[in-house]
Amino acid sequence: MSDALFQGLLRLGDNTLVLGHRISEWCGKAPALEEDIALANTALDLIGQTQMWLGYAAEVEEKDRSADDLAFLRDVWDFRNVLLVERPSVDFAHTMMRQFLFDAWHKGMLTGLTQSTDPRIAEIAAKSVKEATYHLDRSAETVIALGDGTEVSHAKMQDALDLAWPYVGEMFASDEIDTALAADGTMPDPASLRPAWDQTVAATLAEATLTLPDGDFAHQGGRTGKMHTEHLGHMLAQMQYLPRAYPGAQW
Repeated sequence: MSDALFQGLLRLGDNTLVLGHRISEWCGKAPALEEDIALANTALDLIGQTQMWLGYAAEVEEKDRSADDLAFLRDVWDFRNVLLVERPSVDFAHTMMRQFLFDAWHKGMLTGLTQSTDPRIAEIAAKSVKEATYHLDRSAETVIALGDGTEVSHAKMQDALDLAWPYVGEMFASDEIDTALAADGTMPDPASLRPAWDQTVAATLAEATLTLPDGDFAHQGGRTGKMHTEHLGHMLAQMQYLPRAYPGAQW
């Protein structure tokens, strides 16, 4: 179970790490000051959650590694995040659509984790779900405002939804690790989160006057490390440069 727990914690921590870094790329570049501050705060929330998930993962692994080691000294194939979060931001529409689709899943996952039989996981989830609830409220409101806004903003949000949709299915894909963790109540089976997610997303997109894409094809491979997009490698090259160039450096 320790290896399954380690992998499960990596999946949680890598999702927040990669998405947090993606959002941080907007710092100083957002379309409005309020958005700049809001995106920076969201990124900080996700990085804070990363510290807790990867910190616990390092303890479970028992190989004398820290959360920083797991974040900065692993290669692309060792990451376990879903492909959705590593996709480039492209523009503000894509950023907020990606955020909304993830937030709807993240809140459901964290809510389930608050009932974990592992006290440490339940404690981290109880802290994190409060932030995820705010993230979802904000991203949903933005999707609605832009989707039901001007002709241009509507078109951009529909395009963002169409491009992101083939990546959402991976968030609900279950494998032997999920089965092992769900068996004793450590983590919920991702597949069990789909009905509530579908309901939340459908209601929000309807209010945003956006059309749900057809088809259920899902790109996969990120959660298992079998496949990542080229974008993750480029991101890690920037994110990990200093720790790798100056091993063990301290501020």
